[in-house]
Amino acid sequence: MELIEGLRKINYVKPGDVPNIDLYMDQVTTFMDKHLESSKRYSEDKLLTKTMINNYTKNNLLPSSNKKKYSKDHMYLLIFIYYMKNVLSINDIQSILTPLTEKFFEGDNKVSLEEIYEEIFRQGEENSMTVSKDVIRKYQKSKDAYPEMKDQEDHDFLQMFSFVCMLCFDVYMKKQMIEKIIDDHFTMPSEKDKNTKEKSKDHAKDKDKSSK
Repeated sequence: MELIEGLRKINYVKPGDVPNIDLYMDQVTTFMDKHLESSKRYSEDKLLTKTMINNYTKNNLLPSSNKKKYSKDHMYLLIFIYYMKNVLSINDIQSILTPLTEKFFEGDNKVSLEEIYEEIFRQGEENSMTVSKDVIRKYQKSKDAYPEMKDQEDHDFLQMFSFVCMLCFDVYMKKQMIEKIIDDHFTMPSEKDKNTKEKSKDHAKDKDKSSK
């Protein structure tokens, strides 16, 4: 229940929290620190720094600022990057965000980035209850493991180990699915060819080493 309560206490950036005015970089990092502080593992952890923002721009994850100011659309992209980088590589994030940016960043589209973020946020809130129930189910399942273990301390250790492994496997499976979706639906044809060639080269090298 402590774990579930911890999930419920995690702060998220609500659509209405993002300022309607453009922000300087210091204001951007301050905003993110304030609204995502509860997601820190350690108090000294940095959620977003100037160096990170500059690197995101260099890696084409984030459009350049306008006269050193960042718009609401910049903020929404930074929030997406913040969550995605915990699971995906920079290249994968770039594959996902590049078409999103090209189509919807500060344009005159029928659907704005703000509306997209609002929908993603709504879906996330609906899914949070399902995630909590699934965590409880996994924990109960881990309690039933090793029934023959007589030493209580060893039993408790193995129970938590089983619980962590189940959570890790869940993340692993979903990460595999995400990467498959990115490869099939977000990667440009030229990149697909490049990745295929690189995998073929690696396979050839491994085969050559094994034959030797």
